[in-house]
Amino acid sequence: MNSMSLAGVRVLDLSRILAGPTATQLLGDLGADVVKVEKPGEGDDTRRWGPPFVTGQDGQVTAESAYYLCANRNKRSIAIDIATPHGVALVIELLEHADILVENYKVGGLAKYGLAYAQLKARFPRLVYCSITGFGQIGPYAHRAGYDFLIQGMGGIMSLTGEPAGLPMKVGVGIADVMTGMYATVGILAALRHRDATGQGQQIDISLLDTQIAWLVNAGTNFLMSRQNPARLGNGHPNIVPYQVFGTADAPMILAVGNDGQFRKLCDCLGSPGLASDPRYATNLARVEHREQLCDQIGRHLGTRPRADWLDLLESVGVPCGPVNNLEQVFSDPHVRARGAELTQAYAGAASGTVSLLANPLKLSETPVTYRHAPPRQDEHRDAVLAEWLGPTNRFTDV
Repeated sequence: MNSMSLAGVRVLDLSRILAGPTATQLLGDLGADVVKVEKPGEGDDTRRWGPPFVTGQDGQVTAESAYYLCANRNKRSIAIDIATPHGVALVIELLEHADILVENYKVGGLAKYGLAYAQLKARFPRLVYCSITGFGQIGPYAHRAGYDFLIQGMGGIMSLTGEPAGLPMKVGVGIADVMTGMYATVGILAALRHRDATGQGQQIDISLLDTQIAWLVNAGTNFLMSRQNPARLGNGHPNIVPYQVFGTADAPMILAVGNDGQFRKLCDCLGSPGLASDPRYATNLARVEHREQLCDQIGRHLGTRPRADWLDLLESVGVPCGPVNNLEQVFSDPHVRARGAELTQAYAGAASGTVSLLANPLKLSETPVTYRHAPPRQDEHRDAVLAEWLGPTNRFTDV
């Protein structure tokens, strides 16, 4: 019995950059056969988004950037020029054997090639067709190109991020792209289940802006309930205090006090049990109202001892706390290492013969994630894909 959740599912991936490739990498990790279609010569834009790049056998950088590697594991690459009749014919032939198509062209961009959903639906009624765009298939902005940075600004997350007196700040990674990829994967799996039950495929219309707004979560509902624009709080939390970064005698740490009981334990550890009974701080609502005064007092106490001392003391009594790690500290952390967050894959193009990647965080007891293919070089798998999907004597081999 095959132990991969999506074994036998075939994905034709016409996406590039980050949102679409994030979705298709996740499908590939779960066992789907993902074929990445790239424009001949150029390929996925992110191949050139560096440094850093993979160092080749000759000591020179290769065509693969670390950025490209982050979202293209468990795929096979084939170069197809869909601007030519031959390329369109090949895509159509591959779709005869595909369960899912993922694309992130501008709205209407595939229609001129005959590859829009409306043009394919009748011929491929079982196809799950996922369209990822900046602004969706309908609406006043549908024609616009969407980029993560723009979406973070337009979707509100930047208004919440940064110091109160500073400029709005984007998140340090392309989180709008990544979350769109995650939502796209959920939608694809739901559509696949519906297709398997009814025989009917469908189009998934998912946009970066819609997704960005959806993951405003409590900040979004806070606004919808109050109709008041929240202020930026730096590392503070709008609804919980103390829940932020504090300095110590040597390094920053996080306190994440979620209830009154934890707050009383914190005050005992600080040597100020009276804070917990002070009516200004005794309840979370009161602490939110008197945020500045309380956090100033906590900060003065924490500044008297090194971070390690505070972490040991607070953890021993169950007060949620932790360090602010840089990435070197993250990947050397014993718990992170025990959980296998860093993945090493064989990679023929690298001087070392391997590349290090971020592992998939899903831990499935019966159908574990597998790592079958390193991120492919462009057109690396043409012969194998054509033979497996179309048969060994197909009309496209050696053309």
